[in-house]
Amino acid sequence: MREPGDERRRRILAVVRARGEARVSDLAAELEVSVITVRRDVEELAREGKLRRGHGVARSLVPVPKAPVMPDSKDGTVALVVPERHAYLNEVVHGARTVLEEAGMRVVLHIAPRVRSAEQPIVERVVADEVAGLLIAPRWRTAADEEAAYGWLAEAGVPTVLMERRPRPGSALHAADSVCTDHWYGMHLAVEHLIALGHRRIALAARDDSPTARALRVAFAEIATARTEIDDWTVVLSAPEAGADPGTPPGSVTELVRVRGVTGAILHGDDDALMLVQQLADAGIRVPADCSVVAYDDVVAALGRTPLTAVAPPKSEVGKVAAELLLDRLGKASAGRPRRVELIPELKVRGSTQPYLTV
Repeated sequence: MREPGDERRRRILAVVRARGEARVSDLAAELEVSVITVRRDVEELAREGKLRRGHGVARSLVPVPKAPVMPDSKDGTVALVVPERHAYLNEVVHGARTVLEEAGMRVVLHIAPRVRSAEQPIVERVVADEVAGLLIAPRWRTAADEEAAYGWLAEAGVPTVLMERRPRPGSALHAADSVCTDHWYGMHLAVEHLIALGHRRIALAARDDSPTARALRVAFAEIATARTEIDDWTVVLSAPEAGADPGTPPGSVTELVRVRGVTGAILHGDDDALMLVQQLADAGIRVPADCSVVAYDDVVAALGRTPLTAVAPPKSEVGKVAAELLLDRLGKASAGRPRRVELIPELKVRGSTQPYLTV
């Protein structure tokens, strides 16, 4: 997916400021775009007075920041560990990388494959390599996987910040540094939007194979139960591969629309939401005329034939705040108190939702 121009220019500026200067060809290779695209971005940044152009290079207008002295680090390296094929966390990684590189840190990305407990050997290896700190978003496909990881992750041996993970209260990781989206509030935004449009029969089609998925399912049930305006609500699995148990059959939003009269659906995540819109169309159910759809993630929701209304977690901001928290931890001689940060998502209203009109 092509990166937005403003985000790409922000990354270019961050790299140039961190290094003092950077060749246009190197920037193009790192950002995986053409040299022409980077040259145009550099020209735009120069017009805005944010950097200087040279022959094939971009130069910073501010002094290059010196790498901070890290008490327990020999080389100023931070390890980033995220699951394989997780588009949502790509933006989190970009946010963290920008902050760390601006601070003069070296960032090493490790991708955890889709096997149980894949993160543990990775973390043990990077700690043995004497990294300064660790930013990690474990997959934790099941609650049991999560519980099993608490012990060894709590004893990782380097300052660690969890990203988009909120460990169970009272667990060994309860007091760990963490930065997470307030997913309860995100679900509240989705439900409130549908209620305000007059929808009284609402379904959540959600995944059940990650901490975020489980948090969204719990939040929806709690919110829907408490809202007296809702006449009927239900939760189904969004896709055959979306559950922790591969044998669990998915629900059918199409059948819910036909049989239970559902007029509003919330989908986690974007891919499943886009496929649902096509499935509804194939069944002669129009979006949003017959059923309004809200996606949760907003990675590619806007790219559908019908752009999807979506809850957008502050993905890049999660990475930035996590990196800032880790840098603060590394820069202190004393341990200090752990911090648990929650960031508020936003609702982006597009073409997939409209008021429900009774006949």
